[in-house]
Amino acid sequence: MNPLRCSTFDFERAAVTGGACRWGSLLVAALACLAGGTAGMAADWNQYRGAQTEGASPETIRADWQGGAPKSLWRVPTPAGLSSFVAGEGKVFTVVTRDIDSAPAEVCLALDATTGKELWATPTGTAKYQGGADSGTPDNKGGDGPRSTPAVSGGHVFVYSSTMVLQCLDAASGKVLWSKDVIASFGGKNIGWQSAMSPVVDGGLVYVAGGGAGQSMLAFKQATGDLAWKSGDGGITHATPSMATIHGVRQIIYLLQTGLVSVEAASGKPLWKYAFPYKVSTACSPVVAGDVVFCTAGYEVGGAACQVVRNDGGFEAKELWRVKGDKDVASLWSTPVQKDGFLYGMISFKRFGSGPLKCVDLKTGAVRWEQPGFGAGQVILTGKYLLALADDGQLVIVEAVPDAYKEVARFKAVAGKCWSTPALSNGHLFVRSTKEGACFDLAAVK
Repeated sequence: MNPLRCSTFDFERAAVTGGACRWGSLLVAALACLAGGTAGMAADWNQYRGAQTEGASPETIRADWQGGAPKSLWRVPTPAGLSSFVAGEGKVFTVVTRDIDSAPAEVCLALDATTGKELWATPTGTAKYQGGADSGTPDNKGGDGPRSTPAVSGGHVFVYSSTMVLQCLDAASGKVLWSKDVIASFGGKNIGWQSAMSPVVDGGLVYVAGGGAGQSMLAFKQATGDLAWKSGDGGITHATPSMATIHGVRQIIYLLQTGLVSVEAASGKPLWKYAFPYKVSTACSPVVAGDVVFCTAGYEVGGAACQVVRNDGGFEAKELWRVKGDKDVASLWSTPVQKDGFLYGMISFKRFGSGPLKCVDLKTGAVRWEQPGFGAGQVILTGKYLLALADDGQLVIVEAVPDAYKEVARFKAVAGKCWSTPALSNGHLFVRSTKEGACFDLAAVK
């Protein structure tokens, strides 16, 4: 049984998953309630935005250091790119840019989770981009590189390159076990700035998108690479799909250029869809809270939420609200998390360095509070706390409450530009930027 799999809830019935100060006595008081011991429910963070693709960890963390920052266990170079860390089977994985035979290449790295020692490095694609991820503040920009984050399952590491080649690597050695070229084999077409989609793993399958007519969405058997199913039409966006169980049915929810499209995870059978505009780039994953799904994009598209209902005729998505424009609920790259019917995330469009962390009411789309100074970073949720990695490498702990912004602590985690998502696994927090990656022990005394 997967310890991370949770049932879903209605807003009205239950909670869904889940002034600055220095590290010190306040941090101890705020986090001591999370647990005694090292980690209450240790778990792998084996794919983009966690095992259930919801940006939330079931772990409870204890912080019992007396001042300073949490203990740094290791720090390594992670040159170029937006790929995040994932953790599983005693290792962490990410994709960086390295020169291979005098040419830049996307390279999947495996590091020892405890020491940061490099265990293997496997080239997985050509590192040639169009500058789409070089944006940032004047003193913190550049670093364009691999956008996709690996996924780990059953001794395998799955990598989806910017040129839409899905590869399965042996987690112990980095050896390529099988490979599928979606453009060549499934009539696929890449997107401007190239693919940023991460593979999603669940139930023995690995999911991607990018095929042609009738085979836009694809699922492959993890063990062999055999095609499990192909389904649907619609061009890809830069968004990674999300998993959810809605009304008892396990689903994979894609955000394509036509909008949200949900298919049955086991078969690819179409379940429901929700029209949502596409302009230039859509890069945030769908966010699921019970039977409500939120989607967002920049370039004046805005954000929206729909409620998925089930009746005798099957599934249907009914719009709850839609807010157009870049001001309120539009996000460029940063996918929010949700807790108790509220969204929390760095929801802004191209406000690098200055963009706010926001709380948004998922029922109405109303902004409850916002705090500037985070930029285009990412957040994850653990218990009642947000771990917010600002785009300048500041790691900030904030209470996930809708009444006001309540900062608990912060420290400088890494140098460089951070558009990647933190990973929390077995009491260790893994973060990376376009320059370096680091591991922090959130359960040990400094």
